[in-house]
This record gives sequence, structure tokens and C-alpha cells, in this order.
Amino acid sequence: QVQLVESGGGLVQAGGSLRLSCAASGSIFSINTMDWYRQAPGKQRELVGTITKGGGTNYADSVKGRFTISRDNAKKTVYLQMSSLKPEDTAVYYCNAEATTIARSVVNTWGQGTQVTVSS
Repeated sequence: QVQLVESGGGLVQAGGSLRLSCAASGSIFSINTMDWYRQAPGKQRELVGTITKGGGTNYADSVKGRFTISRDNAKKTVYLQMSSLKPEDTAVYYCNAEATTIARSVVNTWGQGTQVTVSS
């Protein structure tokens, strides 16, 4: 019904920047909240930040001031701009979205994840 595809991950040096994208497709009537999560090796998945349909954002304390979430509703895409990256930001980053389908059901969908590696 709804698919999410992330892109933009890669290897970057500490202090560098990356921008992740997550594009939604499928039988979408509207996309509500979109989130970015990350999971480092041996750790639980954690919420990085959230953006509402209206553009309101919320961030984990560990990324405040360094990461920015934005969205383009026309493109059904959410972005995660990451700056001043640290080795501890190394993780697989996942996009999550709550969407209302054309059939008016509400679904929660995950992307496949994209690897971000920050070298020291």
C-alpha cells in the first residue's frame, strides 16, 4: 500500500554533513507524521526526530542543533540534514511514516534503512 525508500547514506568524516531522503509512494491519500530513527550496532532503535504534516519538528537531545528534518509534501518526501557529524552518529537510519491510504485506512510503514558511517 505504502512504500518508503531512503537514500543518501554513506561514509563521511567527523564534522562533515550528509542529507538523507525518504520518498513515499503507493496508494497514498495523505502522509501524516514522518519520523527518522536510527539503530547502531548492538543498540536499540532510537527516535532521531519527527516532523508533522504541518511542518512542526521535534528532535532527540543528542542531535538538536545539528540535525534538521524537513519535508516536501508535494513530492511525498522527508529529508534529514545532518551536520557536525560525530562517530557516535554511525548507524542505520530508518524512515517511518504514518499515512492515510486512498481507502482511508491509516498505515504505519518503515523504509529499508540506509547506512551512515562517520569516521573519526
